[in-house]
Amino acid sequence: MQTPLTLTTLLLYFFIFFTFSASISAHDEAQAQDLVRSSCIHSRYPKLCLRTLSNYTGPAKSPLDIAQAALRVSLAHAKRASKYLVSSKSGSHSSSLSRRQQADLSDCKEQIAASIDELHKSLEELQHLRPETFRWQMNNALTWVSAALTDGDTCLDGNVRPDVKKRVTDLARVTSNALYMINRVGNGKF
Repeated sequence: MQTPLTLTTLLLYFFIFFTFSASISAHDEAQAQDLVRSSCIHSRYPKLCLRTLSNYTGPAKSPLDIAQAALRVSLAHAKRASKYLVSSKSGSHSSSLSRRQQADLSDCKEQIAASIDELHKSLEELQHLRPETFRWQMNNALTWVSAALTDGDTCLDGNVRPDVKKRVTDLARVTSNALYMINRVGNGKF
């Protein structure tokens, strides 16, 4: 004889299911945080790495996931810096700049735009890795991220205001961490 499911039995099943699901989710989250910690510990800017990647909400099950997350963080910082430079160039501060400073600001804006393109290409490359072209693709990604760092350095070579310098320096630091994460993937730590 079958016993009908009572409301109490149903609630018990739901409680067990959701408790088990929450337990698995908490375990996965702890593993992801451990991976972020172990990945960031040897980066050039470990505190910044931990802060930016610990807040990242995407998957973090492998060093490749971490490298992609680091590139997304770097790309977001580059886009914010670019937006700031565009508003700075046309904002109230621009009228008080010398011609040289205006030219340097314009050059910086172009360099950050190039960085965005290079970071985007690197992310695309990491999202489409294939075993037969892995080494070539990793070299592409490393080259493009290195170029993005160089673009930031070139921007800082100019006569830029302290507020611009702060944003570009922040971008360079997260990009340096992304380069380290890509190197980890390229060295077989995935």
